[in-house]
Amino acid sequence: MEQQVVIAGGGPVGLWLAAELRLGGVSVTVVEERADIDQRSKALTIHPRTIEILASRGVHEPFLAEGLPVPGGHFAMLDDRLDFRLLETPFPYTLALPQARTEELLQEHALALGATVVRGHRVTGFTEHTESVTVQVDGPHGPYELKAAFIIGCDGSRSTVRTAAGIDFVGTPSTVLGWMGDVTLGSPPRPGFSTFGLRGGVMVAPLPDGRHRVVGVSPDSLTTEWPGDLTLEELRVKTVAITGEDFGMRDPVWLSRFGNATRLAAQYRRGQVLLAGDAAHQHFPAGGVGMNVGIQDAHNLGWKLAATLRGWAPDHLLDSYHTERHPIGAQLMEHSRAQTALMTSFTAESLDLRSLFSGLIATQPALNKALSERLTALAVSYPTLDPTAHPLTGTRAPDLAFTGSQNHLFSRLRPDSHLLLDLTAGVLADRTRPGLAVHTATLERPPAAWDTVRAALIRPDGHVAWTGIDQDNTALSAAADRALAATHRTAAR
Repeated sequence: MEQQVVIAGGGPVGLWLAAELRLGGVSVTVVEERADIDQRSKALTIHPRTIEILASRGVHEPFLAEGLPVPGGHFAMLDDRLDFRLLETPFPYTLALPQARTEELLQEHALALGATVVRGHRVTGFTEHTESVTVQVDGPHGPYELKAAFIIGCDGSRSTVRTAAGIDFVGTPSTVLGWMGDVTLGSPPRPGFSTFGLRGGVMVAPLPDGRHRVVGVSPDSLTTEWPGDLTLEELRVKTVAITGEDFGMRDPVWLSRFGNATRLAAQYRRGQVLLAGDAAHQHFPAGGVGMNVGIQDAHNLGWKLAATLRGWAPDHLLDSYHTERHPIGAQLMEHSRAQTALMTSFTAESLDLRSLFSGLIATQPALNKALSERLTALAVSYPTLDPTAHPLTGTRAPDLAFTGSQNHLFSRLRPDSHLLLDLTAGVLADRTRPGLAVHTATLERPPAAWDTVRAALIRPDGHVAWTGIDQDNTALSAAADRALAATHRTAAR
């Protein structure tokens, strides 16, 4: 049987995953129900870690060229913003870019790599076999089937794939309905404008096309009853009640309400079925993290699934997708619920709590940085079962600079192999095996945590699999071989 993957859902998560699988040498078909890319851009923010991911595959430049850089972010609409300029990354900012354009760029990337994307088709179910699946699809000319090794649900919070697999989606229902509109403003407020009081909170963010997104919550948001579709007049009335003006809003291109239902898939993998993005986690859109976490899911999963299908992965590798990403989903739930609590309590006591917390963010750089690193996923570190492992193990590798060339680490990362970074002038240069590239280099101005590092094994997703600090070359070589034995089969199947 052809080693093929079917992805249900052609949003940013499914498209990035398709590209990663193609880079790993796996054929893939993306089945997307929408005939055209949805121009209502739910996700607007691309976070620093996601830009790093794009850069590690050399496709970040169009995003940088078209996105609007914003040097910080908000936590729970507090008065004092998080300062991303404190972050240790080549991209210390978010990019404001409508999701529709993000999807266009990612689709171009996936198609250029040979992915098949069928639009106007819908996955309706599947039959799972011992080592394959038969996927039922409904297309414009009737139903048909696709045979594949795996099916991946990237089909949103109402995922057909998750439901058909019988995977529980555990959490809490919606009790809040926020509201938003993408509109033209005749008199826009200052950049980064947000305000919060007893009457509610409003935040205004510029869009690259000259429009603005107006987002808010108010006491009447605390409801489980659907009040009907949002209108421009209702958006105007709510905004005026909170800010005292409507900023000359007109010409809406999208008006919407959004809830705080918070749910997490009990399993990210069940047999030949995997989940990523909103199919695996649903939450209040605080901080604009949803699409970013989904793309990071796909980045973790893509190389593991490709390595499994190509035969150089150890048996446990694919199961590590759930082990590593499910806790990130749980943290996302905690993070969004905490912000929701701060944004949906309209009392004098809650205002004092907000003021206290906001002041700490403004005056405590360590807190500001810690929250920023968590919000942007730069702090994500995957666990290791080895108690003797170096502290860098599991962390995201920074974009290390190498002496004597213009190359940095991100430009050396490979989607289809680990990178053995040899900083010993060639002691480890002779390691060759499927799924491994070796780069001998010297670090230029290494970060403090990397001062004593003589070798490192970097995963395709940019996280550190092993770190070697032995000064004895024989001991270092032995440790490297043990690390490679744990991460690679000796030969492809």
